[in-house]
Amino acid sequence: MEFAEPRHHGSVTESAFTLHRGDREIPGLLWRSAVERGPLVLIGHGGSASVTESYVVALGRHLARDLGCHAVAIDGPVHGTRRGDRSQDSTLVLMDFMQAWSSDESMTDEMVADWRHVIDAVHDELGIAEEPIGYWGLSMGTILGLPLVAAEPRITAAVLGLCGTTGPTADRLAADANEVACPTMYLMKWDDELFARDTVLDLFSRLASKDKTLVATPGAHGAVWPETFSQTAAFLAGRLVGTSSPERA
Repeated sequence: MEFAEPRHHGSVTESAFTLHRGDREIPGLLWRSAVERGPLVLIGHGGSASVTESYVVALGRHLARDLGCHAVAIDGPVHGTRRGDRSQDSTLVLMDFMQAWSSDESMTDEMVADWRHVIDAVHDELGIAEEPIGYWGLSMGTILGLPLVAAEPRITAAVLGLCGTTGPTADRLAADANEVACPTMYLMKWDDELFARDTVLDLFSRLASKDKTLVATPGAHGAVWPETFSQTAAFLAGRLVGTSSPERA
């Protein structure tokens, strides 16, 4: 991993990095906790955002500062640094993602492979290969993250949501949900204008986990309450920290 100069926010060390997987460049941010052997949380951002989005950074710092977890986020396809010289206008970013979602059949599998490569690299960097892993991702973070949770046995808790069985990969999401057996908190906006209520409930119902919680709040797709962010972070920490290595310092 190639790191930029780290920034310190109290006890949290925040570092931008670039990782290569073959010809693919994976840009991201890593938040290191003062708790050396804490769990690792993967953060998948939503559509039109990036790893520098305010809620992503706030979540990463909160997990590392207050909950004893390390955290890492990477830019999604056609988002953030992966856009190169293309405009960062949120409308254009979302349009590019929608086009890629509908035309690039390899996109989901490539992101799953990117995340697995990141997990291995962070484990090597921090020496935490024996620690549990959680995943947090809403909307696009679920479109691309639910298949990761389904495929990656090292992930033992997840926060997903703001997504339903609709869109170009609806069948893939429905099938992969049947493989998600870890404890899962699923978020739903009751008045979501992008994912119809019945499709969200359908995807939630397909999750194979016997420990799953649906959190439904009023409002439109992007109107996630600050209290809900705190609730999701506490859920992951509660499921992960208690199962962490007894050698944690």
